[in-house]
Amino acid sequence: MSKLLEIKDLYANAGEKEILKGLNLTINKGEVHVIMGPNGAGKSTLANVILNNAEYQKISGEIILDGENINNLTTDKIAKKGVFMSFQSPEEIPGISTVNFLKEAKKNIDGKPIKVFAFKDDVKKYMEELNMNPKLADRNLNVGFSGGEKKKNEILQLLVLNPKIAILDETDSGLDVDAVKTVSKGIDMYKNDENAVLVITHNMRILENLKVDFVHVLVDGKIVTTGGEEIIKDIEENGFSKYKK
Repeated sequence: MSKLLEIKDLYANAGEKEILKGLNLTINKGEVHVIMGPNGAGKSTLANVILNNAEYQKISGEIILDGENINNLTTDKIAKKGVFMSFQSPEEIPGISTVNFLKEAKKNIDGKPIKVFAFKDDVKKYMEELNMNPKLADRNLNVGFSGGEKKKNEILQLLVLNPKIAILDETDSGLDVDAVKTVSKGIDMYKNDENAVLVITHNMRILENLKVDFVHVLVDGKIVTTGGEEIIKDIEENGFSKYKK
């Protein structure tokens, strides 16, 4: 399989605190990876460092996307290269509708004009698949949306933008059973042999409806073990105590 994302011996800080301590990870095209770990292990830090969030500092190591070192690229350029990240708490953006936000984001990433009517048809189709109220398309982005609507809206963005790799940081947080199933359905709609998914989660429910290739346990800034779905079952039954050194 062709490598899509490589992280080599990554060290990173949040402020003065060292969080990632020599993390290594390889994700190939066509794969779904899951990162689990106790609170404070560095899961969300990893996601933010990949996107070069200014609140975090890379100390050393390499992040390679589709053969290109992206260590020093700005967040917007990394996004244009094909990295998508969902957030635990999606921001509300007054003054711009959901559909216009999606249109501008798509135009900026693709670098070419949008065929408006075809674009709106695609958005409508995806919203129907995600059981989203069609009126949300014309409302200000995430303003007044419920928690479930915000998370579905992020999956809508994923489908519209169609990035190379989707990093989903606690996308299932706070969702009821039906919403989790819808989010899982959206991820499955996105997934193909040329892209990849990295799921960061505490919630086992979202994993029930996904075909997972690799599960990584992150403890104290390092991946301490990697395996298959049996790790999910083990953590569900026994927690993370055995993985802590």
